[in-house]
Amino acid sequence: MTFASSVGIIAAFLTTTAFVPQVVRVIRTRDTHAISLWMYLLFSAGVALWLAYGLLLMLWPVILANSVTLLLALVVIYFKLQEGRHSVPRAPQAG
Repeated sequence: MTFASSVGIIAAFLTTTAFVPQVVRVIRTRDTHAISLWMYLLFSAGVALWLAYGLLLMLWPVILANSVTLLLALVVIYFKLQEGRHSVPRAPQAG
């Protein structure tokens, strides 16, 4: 394994692992109120393009890391969309 491959694998591991605590928290609490749907949608589109790039060039660290990261981001998006469906509109407050 080359030094460049090792750097790529470590980088892929760190950036992918960084999403795990957020996903675990969302799954446990079902709370996505403070999470931006647009940020996750844009991020997921970027990750999907990185995945396509990795597939086109057969770069396994890029493919594996972005596959896992995309899956994790989609889990958060799923819960964010579910939260929007189940929220009850609040009545306007007099004041």
